[in-house]
Amino acid sequence: MPATEIAPLSGSGRAVAGACPKSAAARLTRRQKAAIVVRFLLREGTEVPLADLPDPLQEALTTQMGAMRYVDRATLADVVAEFAAEIEATGLTFPSGVAGALLALDGCISPQTAARLRKESGVRQFGDPWRQVCNADTDTLLDILRSESPEVAAILLSKLDVTRAADLLGRLPGAAARRIAYAVSQTGAATPDAVDRIGLALATQLHEMPKTAFDEGPEQRVGEILNYSRAATREDVLAGLEETDQDFARLVRKAIFTFADIPRRLNPSDIPAVTRHLPRADLVAALSAARASGGELAEAADLILDKLSRRMSDALREEIEERGKVTTKEGEAAMSAVVGAARTLQARGEIHLLTPDERSDDDNG
Repeated sequence: MPATEIAPLSGSGRAVAGACPKSAAARLTRRQKAAIVVRFLLREGTEVPLADLPDPLQEALTTQMGAMRYVDRATLADVVAEFAAEIEATGLTFPSGVAGALLALDGCISPQTAARLRKESGVRQFGDPWRQVCNADTDTLLDILRSESPEVAAILLSKLDVTRAADLLGRLPGAAARRIAYAVSQTGAATPDAVDRIGLALATQLHEMPKTAFDEGPEQRVGEILNYSRAATREDVLAGLEETDQDFARLVRKAIFTFADIPRRLNPSDIPAVTRHLPRADLVAALSAARASGGELAEAADLILDKLSRRMSDALREEIEERGKVTTKEGEAAMSAVVGAARTLQARGEIHLLTPDERSDDDNG
C-alpha cells in the first residue's frame, strides 16, 4: 500500500499499540521511526518546523523518507504510540545550542557575557541569520538600508514583513526609497545561496556592533533636552555649538522638534491625533501664546486650527479669545506639551515626524 494511503490511526495510540505485536516497530531504526512520525504529522495537516533543525538532520530525514515506501497500520500505530509515550515522559526540555540558551537567558545575563558567547559560538549557531536581522530594531535596520547598496537593501526589505518594510521605506528620503524600490524589481533572479550569504553578512555585522551605554546618539539626546528648554536657552546653546562644532550643531538642529517646526515636521493629517492627546487647557494656551508671538509660532498655530474640524476650530478660536493673554512661561510650557504629545505618538508608532532631509526631498521630488 503506498505511503500516501496509510489508514488513519483509530482509537488511542496506546489501545491500538496494545493490540499489535511488541516487535512491530522494534525492527526499525530511530531514523526510520522519525520519518514515519513526520510523514504521519504532515498527512494530518500538522505544521512541523523542520527548518529549525540543523541542515545535516534535514538532509538525513529527507533522504530517509525518499528511501521508504509504505508501512502497515500496526507498525504505524506502534511507532506513533512509542513517540507519544516519549513525549509524555519528557519533563523538561532545554534550548538547542548556545543560540537557544542565549535566547532563553535574554535579560538574565549581562550584555557583555552574551556578546562574548555570541562571538565565540559563531553566528551560524544562531540558526537562520535572517531571523536575527529581521528582529533588529528599526533604527538599526534604517542604518543598514542607508549604508548598504540598493541591491542589498532590496533583499533586506523583501525578507521583512510587508508592514514593517513599508514603514522603513517611508522613513527614507524619497530618492533613496525609489532606488531601493527599483532594486526590488531586480531580485527575481536572486538565488537562495546568495540571499543566505547576504543574511549571514548582515547578521555578522549586527553582532560586531559594540554595545553602547545609551540607546540614542548624542545629537538625539542633546536635541531632546533642547526640545523642552526655554527658547532663549535653546538658541544660546545652538549658537555655542555652531562656534564649537558646526557638524554636530547641524545634527542637533535636525533632532530638535519644537512648536515652530510643526509645519515642516508634522504631517497635517496627524494634527487631529496630536490634539486629542492633549488636555484642552494646554492646547488653548499653546495656540493663544503662539498666535500672539507671530512669525513661525503663529504659522504653526494657524496650521493646527486649519487642519481640525470646522466645529472644533471655531470652538478653540472662541476659547482663545476668552482666555486672553498668556504669560511667556505658561505659553512655553503649553507649547512644550504639544511637542511632547507628538513625541509620545511617534514613540508609539502612531505618527511619523519628518526629518528636515525627508521634507527637503519631498519638496524637490
